Amino acid sequence: MKRKTSQPLLPAHKKAGNGAMYDLFPSFPFKDGTISTGYESLSHALSKERVVILDGYIGVDWKEVSTSLSAHLTAQGLKVATLNVGNCLKDRKEIQDLVRPFMGENESIFGYKTTLSLSDFFDATKLAMLTVDGSADITLVYGTGAGLCGLDGFLVYLDLPKNELQYRMRAGEVFNLGNDQPLPPKTTYKRFYFVDWVVLNKEKKRLLPLAKAVVDQQRPNRPTWTTGDALRFNLKEMSANYFRVRPWFEPGVWGGSWMKERFSSLNPNVPNYAWSFEMIVPENGLVFESNGTLLEVSFDMLMYQEQKNVLGKAADRFKDEFPIRFDFLDTFNGGNLSVQCHPSPKYIRDQFGENFTQDETYYIMDAGEDADVYLGFHKDIDPQMFRKDLEHSFETKEKLDVEKYVQKLPSKKHELFLIPHGTVHCSGINNMVLEISATPYIFTFKMYDWQRLDLDGTPRPLNIEHAFNNLDFSRKGQVVTDTLVSKPRMTESGKDWKKFHLPTHRDHFYDIVRYEFDGEIEIETQGQCHILMLVEGEQIMLHPPSMPATNFNYAETFAVPAAAKKYRLTNLSKKTAKVILSHVKENACKPNETCL
Repeated sequence: MKRKTSQPLLPAHKKAGNGAMYDLFPSFPFKDGTISTGYESLSHALSKERVVILDGYIGVDWKEVSTSLSAHLTAQGLKVATLNVGNCLKDRKEIQDLVRPFMGENESIFGYKTTLSLSDFFDATKLAMLTVDGSADITLVYGTGAGLCGLDGFLVYLDLPKNELQYRMRAGEVFNLGNDQPLPPKTTYKRFYFVDWVVLNKEKKRLLPLAKAVVDQQRPNRPTWTTGDALRFNLKEMSANYFRVRPWFEPGVWGGSWMKERFSSLNPNVPNYAWSFEMIVPENGLVFESNGTLLEVSFDMLMYQEQKNVLGKAADRFKDEFPIRFDFLDTFNGGNLSVQCHPSPKYIRDQFGENFTQDETYYIMDAGEDADVYLGFHKDIDPQMFRKDLEHSFETKEKLDVEKYVQKLPSKKHELFLIPHGTVHCSGINNMVLEISATPYIFTFKMYDWQRLDLDGTPRPLNIEHAFNNLDFSRKGQVVTDTLVSKPRMTESGKDWKKFHLPTHRDHFYDIVRYEFDGEIEIETQGQCHILMLVEGEQIMLHPPSMPATNFNYAETFAVPAAAKKYRLTNLSKKTAKVILSHVKENACKPNETCL
């Protein structure tokens, strides 16, 4: 299947690499089970079954799956019948009418998270008419939604990472659920985010405890798979020890060179790298390894099964939504980000159906001598004039004097800038930003984008109306440096270590600390999941509670679940290690309450 990207496929087998290098394909050791490769081995596991239900995520190549398994089963002397559940979908016009209320305005990138379920996309009468061919030795019921067929059978779930889904989408190979023709990529993604992924995630959660086998279908003609029992066992192991998601990288109009120069495993033949999805868990996957063979599943499988182990005290509030994200924004030798803000908790709930909002911080991993961050307004801000000038710039394509309205603060390595909802902000050139934020990640209201075109040559959409419904004009003048620039303070220390608290804003539900140590430190989770990154030094060793120690390199994100209770970190480099750690605040608001 075609894919449009400069990034490599996850290999089926992991090659031995330089242990001190940033790992593009981090994996978790698979215990008490095996990971197998290929349709032939899967067909042997299915050959004794009478009915096999092949369900899975959108983007799975069902033609490859059904024809490959049929061929291998036929080669074993079996008579094979197939039933394509896609034929039971409602017609395209009916599905368009069904999803329209959740798609927002045509020109907008925003919709509203659907309340639909996958069954709403299917014709119940057609599903009821599916019957097993009595003359066949084995019947394969296949397609997204096959688990709704009402037939008893051996359930196989086929998963596809979100990055590969989008690469296939950009190549015109994957359509939205119930569509038989491609839409523009941005419209397709909007439909994915607000409709398709919502209903399919709900169905995946229902099927996870029932699956007898789970397949990673991202490599054409070379899937890897394991038993459902083995996967569930290893998700439980992971939930009590540690995890690192598989990161993925994207170029952007403002992208820089920092990651390109330092992460040698990345493809160098791209113009830049703007983002790294270090831990944006709605889009990241988890990779398991058995004897060098790799299998990737979506991160949400861990949350569906083990949310309490992972989140501890925060599970009652966030359920199976992982609350914190880490990502990189690279503007070294690049450009400024757009001038932007994010929605209030009420606005994001009412307008888009999200459960919590996109409160952010910028931790400066590295900065050039001339690096700056745009943050908050000048004391004499005139909101009406600011809006008038923004709209004039949008209509005439004239450049805006941003510094007339927005403060520009010098940024230095290891500083933390606080960006609660409603705060005008953007990173300037020559910053390597570790963005530590709440998990929602697409709700950026751009007001000004320096009159640039996107990488595809089209204007980037602005959201001035949304922004002015959320901008907090009290964040101006001295208030900015007093309340939006974190003031670190040392809270604990020992012979060769120090702990610094980097206070976040009262609107942030997560907190941030930094450990600096030469030897070894022990940390208690205190009932919270810890998300960590080595931000200075070369390599550290994590000693989890019930597994062998594992190493993490500079700039790699990993997490220790609440259920681990305590763990140790050992500095493996000669210089002092600095580790950033974020977790949900103890006093974060409870379920169904509104944060400040």
